[in-house]
Amino acid sequence: MEGVTPRRLLGPRFRSRLRLPVIGTALVAVGLVYAALVPSGAAGADGPQSQQIEAGRRLFAVGCASCHGLHADGGTNADGRMAGPSLIGVGAAAVDFQVGTGRMPAAQPGAQIPQKPPVYNQDEIAALAAYIASLAPGPAIPASASYDVSKATQEEIARGGELFRTNCTACHNFAGRGGALPNGRYAPSLMSTTPRNMYQAMLTGPQQMPVFSDAVLLPEDKRAIIAYIVALQTSKDPGGFGVGRLGPVSEGLWGWLVGIGLLVAVAVWIGARVPRVRRTRD
Repeated sequence: MEGVTPRRLLGPRFRSRLRLPVIGTALVAVGLVYAALVPSGAAGADGPQSQQIEAGRRLFAVGCASCHGLHADGGTNADGRMAGPSLIGVGAAAVDFQVGTGRMPAAQPGAQIPQKPPVYNQDEIAALAAYIASLAPGPAIPASASYDVSKATQEEIARGGELFRTNCTACHNFAGRGGALPNGRYAPSLMSTTPRNMYQAMLTGPQQMPVFSDAVLLPEDKRAIIAYIVALQTSKDPGGFGVGRLGPVSEGLWGWLVGIGLLVAVAVWIGARVPRVRRTRD
């Protein structure tokens, strides 16, 4: 056996058989390293979240892409004018607000998109929000604890009133009943708005409303404003008529019109009841 090297002892057939276990072991090792380094969310690409995103993409392609573009980067009409803005980076909160209040999809473009019954159900709205959120980072749908004001104190409500009068009354008036804006736009009434949509509106700034991010209004400030608006929604009118809750202006106008009108009516009635005296000729 002199002069026989180990390479000659391990013939080609044996080496080919040995190669398979070595390759298999290497693949297993690479797989274990990959599983340890890749985040669990990326590994579950076919999980419930990805299915929700895919469902939202299909809904978007059917009901939204004609205005906002197939990839949500904005669209134009036949005249080359913008039909719908880009939704890249608006976040899930904006979708939940706009679609949940029925403002989107819009029947037709205009100066102001009014609120109407929603077209999609809650699962479909969540799918659309998940799809838009997957395109780029943006404000997320707030947790219920962020806008729960069921245990708000009178101090928080009072502070919310001060914040509301400072930041919101220029458009919504101090009673939250809304008001007119230039060019056919208007600030809607807040008397039927839910706390969730109030919080999302402050986060995203829909239509003419400015964005009140957490850097502008702290989360506790937003919650205090919501508590004040909810207090307005549930408050009663001791006099029986709210008269728009505009204070002495509307109350004085109502008193003037009704009071003077009654006086005129009484004067006419008295004049009709007094017998006329005819003059006789000399």
